[in-house]
Amino acid sequence: MINVMEYLDITAEKYPDKVAFCGNSSELNLSLTFRQLRENSRRIASRILSDGFYKEPIVVFMEKSPYAVAANFAAVYSGNLYVTIEREMPRHRIEMIFENLKPRAVICEESTYDLLPDLPNAKTYLYSEAALTEIDESAENALAGVRERAIDTDPVYIVFTSGSTGIPKGITASHRSVIDYIENLSGILGVDDTTVFGNQAPLYVDACLKEVYTTIRNGATSYLISRETFMFPVKLVEFLNSRKINTICWVSSALSMIAGFKTFDTIIPEYLRTVAFGSELFPVKNLNIWKTALPNTRFINLYGPTEATGMSCYYEVNRDFDDSDNSTRIPIGHAFRNTEILLLDKDDNVITADSNTGEAGEICIRGSCLSLGYYNDFAKTAEFFTQNPTVKSYPDLIYRTGDLGSYNDYGELVFHSRKDYQIKHMGYRIELPEIETAACRNEQTALACCIYDNEKGKLILFYTGTCSASELTKYLKVNLPRYMLPNRIIALDEMPFTPNGKIDRVMLYNKYSGS
Repeated sequence: MINVMEYLDITAEKYPDKVAFCGNSSELNLSLTFRQLRENSRRIASRILSDGFYKEPIVVFMEKSPYAVAANFAAVYSGNLYVTIEREMPRHRIEMIFENLKPRAVICEESTYDLLPDLPNAKTYLYSEAALTEIDESAENALAGVRERAIDTDPVYIVFTSGSTGIPKGITASHRSVIDYIENLSGILGVDDTTVFGNQAPLYVDACLKEVYTTIRNGATSYLISRETFMFPVKLVEFLNSRKINTICWVSSALSMIAGFKTFDTIIPEYLRTVAFGSELFPVKNLNIWKTALPNTRFINLYGPTEATGMSCYYEVNRDFDDSDNSTRIPIGHAFRNTEILLLDKDDNVITADSNTGEAGEICIRGSCLSLGYYNDFAKTAEFFTQNPTVKSYPDLIYRTGDLGSYNDYGELVFHSRKDYQIKHMGYRIELPEIETAACRNEQTALACCIYDNEKGKLILFYTGTCSASELTKYLKVNLPRYMLPNRIIALDEMPFTPNGKIDRVMLYNKYSGS
C-alpha cells in the first residue's frame, strides 16, 4: 500500500452504506457513510485539482465533524496534504500557523468563513458547495493521475504542536509512516468491523489518527465526541452507553477525570471492551478504579511522540499494580513491530534491558514511523532527527524525544518524565510526576500537577478534589521525602487542559506567577 486513501477505496466498496463517522453535538448531529465520505472527498478533490493545487498544504478550517474528516481526505485525494484548524484554537495561534504555511487554498464552512485571517492570494472553498461538484471524465482522469504519481514518502498532513519558544511547530507525516502506524495499531487494539470508537481528540492533533485511520482501514465506526460532553463525566458515560461504544483511546487525564469524580458509583460503561490511554502518566490508583469497574476490559498503555507519527510503544496490562508505592508506574512496554527504541545515556551509550541496572536514559526512536520533520524548519529538524550514534557507516536517523525512561525487572520500558520535568531542588534530583503520583494516591484527590519555579526554587502543586490543601499537605508529609514536599499547594475548582486533553502546565505556571 502506497497511499492512505487506498484504505477508504477498499472499505467504501466493502461497506458502502455503513456509517463511518458520526458527530454528537446538537449542531453537528450528522453522519457520513463510507460511500458518502469517499464521494464527498473526491468531489472536493476534483475542484482543488482543477484549480492547479498539488503537493502543497491545504488548510481545513472547520468544526469537528464528519464533514471535516471528508475535507481532510479531499486534500489527500488531490495529491496535497491537509492542515486542520478549529475555531477553539487561540486566535494568535491560528495566525501564526497561517503565517508559517502561507496557504494558497482553504476549505471552510459558513461558521468559520468570517474567522479566516486575511488571505488575499488564497482560494477559499466552502465545503457545502465544493461537495456538490460533479466529477466528469476529465476529473476522473486527473484523480487517477494523482494516484499513479503517488509514492509512500509523500506528505499526508501537518500537525502543529506547541513549541518551547511559543511558536507552533509543524510536524509533517508521510503516507509510509501513517500506514506503518495504522497497521500496527489495528492489530494491537484488535480493531475490526464491529469496533465502535468514541473519539476524544480534536482533529487538529495526531491523537485523532487512532480512530480516524483505523476506522477507514477496518470498516469500523467512530463517534466524534464534542469537547463539551467531556465536561460532564456522567453524561459522557451515558453517551458511550447510548451509542454502544466499545473502544476508546483517550489521554490519561480524561480517564483520571472520570475516576476522580467517582463516576462509576453512578454509572458504568456497559460496552467497553478496549481502553487505550497515553500522552501522560496514568496514576495506578485511577487505573485500578477502572479495572475494578470493568474487570473484563483490555487496558493498553500507549506511548509515542507526534514526531514518530503517534504511538511507538504499547503495554497491555496483564498483572496487578500496587498503588501504595509512589514509584510504581505502568510500563509503556515494548516497541511496535518495525520500530526500534534506543535508550541512550548522556554519552550516547545504549542502555539495554539485559543490563537490569534501572538506569534512566533518553528514549530515541528509529524506523518507518518517523515523520518527515518540521515544516519550514530544517534547522530544528536537524537538531532532533539525528544520526543513530550506534551506526557509523551509513545514514540512519533517530528521533530524540527528550523523554526519560528505563527498563524494569520484566524487561519492559518504563516512562519517567520529560527531561524538562526532571529538576534539581535542595540538591536532590526530582521527577515532578512522582510528586503528582503521590498526590493522586490520596483518595480525595482527583487530578494533580506539579510545576517548578526555578527562579525562586519552589515546588508548586495544583490539584482538584474534595480535600483541603492542609489535608493534602498532611498526607504528603507521610508519603513523600521531605525534600520533595511542595512549597505551596493550590486547590482548583477544575484543572486546565490544552485542546488535545493534556494538563496545561503553562497556564498553571502563569496562574501561579500572577497569584
